[in-house]
Amino acid sequence: MGHVPFFDELVKVAVIAVVVTVILSRFRLPMVAGLLFAGALMGPEGLALVRSTEAITVLAEVGVVFLLFTIGLEFSLQRLKHIFRQVLLGGVLQVGLTIAVVAAIAMGFGLSLGTALFFGFVFALSSTAIVLRGLSERHELDAPHGRFIVGTLIFQDLCVVPMVLIVPLLATEKHPGDVALDVGLAIVEAVVVVVLTLAGSRFVVPRLFRWVVASGSREVFLLAVLAMCIGTAWLTSLVGLSLALGAFLGGLLVADTEYGDRAMGDVLPLKDAFMSVFFVSLGMLFDPRVVIEQPLLVGLLLVGFLVVKGVLATISALAMRFPARVAWLAGVGLAQFGEFGFVLVKLGQEVGLVDEPTVRPVLAAGIFSMFLTPLLVRAAPHLTAGEQMLAPLEKLIGVRGIDEVAPGDARPDDHVVLVGYGVGGKLAGRSLDACGVPYVILELNAETVRSHRKEGLPIYYGDATSVEALGHANLQRARAIVLMINDRAAVRRVIDSARRAAPRVPILVRTHFMAVRDELLGRGVDEAVATELEGSLELVALLLRRLGVPRNTIDERIHDLRSDEPLSARTRTIPRRELGHHPDLAGLKIESALLDAQSPAAGRSPVELDLRARTGALLVAVKRADTLLDELAPGEALESGDVVYLVGSGASVRTAMALLLGNGASDA
Repeated sequence: MGHVPFFDELVKVAVIAVVVTVILSRFRLPMVAGLLFAGALMGPEGLALVRSTEAITVLAEVGVVFLLFTIGLEFSLQRLKHIFRQVLLGGVLQVGLTIAVVAAIAMGFGLSLGTALFFGFVFALSSTAIVLRGLSERHELDAPHGRFIVGTLIFQDLCVVPMVLIVPLLATEKHPGDVALDVGLAIVEAVVVVVLTLAGSRFVVPRLFRWVVASGSREVFLLAVLAMCIGTAWLTSLVGLSLALGAFLGGLLVADTEYGDRAMGDVLPLKDAFMSVFFVSLGMLFDPRVVIEQPLLVGLLLVGFLVVKGVLATISALAMRFPARVAWLAGVGLAQFGEFGFVLVKLGQEVGLVDEPTVRPVLAAGIFSMFLTPLLVRAAPHLTAGEQMLAPLEKLIGVRGIDEVAPGDARPDDHVVLVGYGVGGKLAGRSLDACGVPYVILELNAETVRSHRKEGLPIYYGDATSVEALGHANLQRARAIVLMINDRAAVRRVIDSARRAAPRVPILVRTHFMAVRDELLGRGVDEAVATELEGSLELVALLLRRLGVPRNTIDERIHDLRSDEPLSARTRTIPRRELGHHPDLAGLKIESALLDAQSPAAGRSPVELDLRARTGALLVAVKRADTLLDELAPGEALESGDVVYLVGSGASVRTAMALLLGNGASDA
């Protein structure tokens, strides 16, 4: 077989990218930073290990096509509905402000309106691949700043479509009115294509994929997905639209069918491979000579990406009434050059809007910003100076919080403070309602606060990392504070603030990982539950039940698993309080039980039950209505609704619970 063109370059790219990325991972640097560095190292302006970048550039463009196809697969109307406000308002504010400010600065330096708008487009886009990867690794996609960032990135990705249509028009010498007309026609053309795509996704594509799936061949299904991706990209290119737009629409065609998830699973490895090549090729564009020859210009452009763009994104978040911490993290997360900026730069050169000497400093600064972003995003939660500087602006804009209690709201007392009102927060709130325990909710999702306030819930828009917010929640008089939020750094700060505001109030935390649980307990948390363990045990129990294993055997296996795990927060039963004030009484347990009409003990006295002799447990008190009866007459009957308090060894208490409530009650 003869020599395959560019095969040598592709081998070098694969080998060096793996080596460099593995080495940098030892220093805990993100993979994207490693790929960019590998590209700069082996590129024509580095060690020149790859002299011809043509084939690599072609593969990189294929990577962009696959990226947009997978974004189309992930883009569903249902997902958009949940973050619609962030997508629409946040995206319009961030993209609009960035384009306007950058275009104004560019025109101040003497550039034409068309070129200035072009650079506004380039600066407005952020790196979807880098930012989403970082948020996913830190489990912050559902955190308040994560939702804002994801919504803004979706809007940016959608903006790529009209930007790609508009850039060629900016290069023309037509009258502004004619250009505006052409832009309008281009947008109408894009809308028509999108409408046809949505119609195809509803009527044509599902039938086509049902026919493909009927073949029973995984290979045929994968080929059909690839044909949908490449075919729609090719068709849109025939009518003058971009390959990237076609790939995005192809993803939309498949996303709304029942085969969207399967298609994503099949295409994802290919996308990751091509995207890796894309970042390497982007690194190859880095020219160190530009930095040496024009250090001031490259430095100013880097400041533009990291500082100016970050500040504008922060202002956008503040304008949507997010608190300073969320706005600070959102600004850092969106402050970099985007992969689609590279696409726009290439398009601008092709249509003659900009030349290579003009864009080389922009690419150098942009690649620098992409390399620094994973490092800055990792450090941002630990830097409080940024949000402290934003505090005056936060008050100026008028971010509302719990400090602005609505008229008629009573100051809570003897309550529980819930931080976060997702699934876990709602379960806790319903349980507290059922038990008659008052509570206050602090939440940073403005839509969640607004909707549940209408339902009459005591929920407030407040940042629990703030001592002032905890003070307004009257934490000093609370019975406990429960943290159910996904932002790990915010959890640590809430713990510190809660300990300063109310040192004696118990802190209960839900976390995802056992390692983090150990760290939180070291910070003074009273209780920490790791969903990693509890969810795994629940899944094991369901598996054994599905396999027909008897219930008592399942209980024993789960008990054994908990015993083998030294960090397990739960025992086989709900933990009972120990009488540990005296060492000799440490083995005794105290437990309570609510009697209902079906309880065997209802209507019978402790003497009739022969409770002490039969179980060994001692009934020490009864709570009837709101009165604690600590001297119940031996012959006085227990009533439905009584709460009885028992003391004894663990076995005695379990036996007494079974006698009072019925068989199996002790396993509750």
